[in-house]
Amino acid sequence: MGIDLTQDGYVATVRINRPEKLNALTLAMYEDLGRAFKAAKDDDGIRAVVLAGGERAFCVGADLKESIPALAADTLDISAWDPAHIKFPGFFKPIISAIRGMCLGGGFEIMLATDIRIAAHDAIFQLPEATLGFVPAGGTLVRLVRQIGYAHAMEIMLTARRFTAAEMIAKGVVNHAVDGQDVERVALEAAHHIASLSPTAVQTIKEAALTLQDLPLAEAFRQEAILGQRTFRSDDAKRGLAAFAGKGK
Repeated sequence: MGIDLTQDGYVATVRINRPEKLNALTLAMYEDLGRAFKAAKDDDGIRAVVLAGGERAFCVGADLKESIPALAADTLDISAWDPAHIKFPGFFKPIISAIRGMCLGGGFEIMLATDIRIAAHDAIFQLPEATLGFVPAGGTLVRLVRQIGYAHAMEIMLTARRFTAAEMIAKGVVNHAVDGQDVERVALEAAHHIASLSPTAVQTIKEAALTLQDLPLAEAFRQEAILGQRTFRSDDAKRGLAAFAGKGK
């Protein structure tokens, strides 16, 4: 029970595994989740990651009985959770989240650190922090308004109400909704497909998406050209062009 890290080929699966508490994260689990993401980042044998929970809950966020007293008493700095929320730089491997059941609070925030989101039709999403007197500061205040439209982001954060998977798709938070029993299969298929592509190209695409958006336009185009030229000179590109010429893979 806790955080599990497994690997199948080039794909790692990070699983939040505390089903009896709806995958609420203890302080120790936050540390283990951060370590799992760092291990995936540093392992050249991993090209894509699937982040999964359980049937009843993807993750309902922090275990409030443990974390909120520590935060309120200033014995815990919320930045200690940065690795679990992937706030550290340089994680350019794609992450696909497989969401079943409840995706609330910190679980929602961790989902926002992933790149492709597959949800069950009956999954439930919520940022309830405003009802409790604090804010979703695990990356959401920065990420959500950058990832989707401003009005949609503000509705999710300000109303603190629950949303369905269909509503999350309409707002641009979730990519696809499928039957619950198919969520992880679809997520793993997507991860294995992406892992079969050029890791240089895939990780450069994510690097550009995370680093170029807030630059002035001229500088963004300059940096884009640098990243593009880097891939054109890569061994992946040489192999890819040779395979294309020979009609191979």
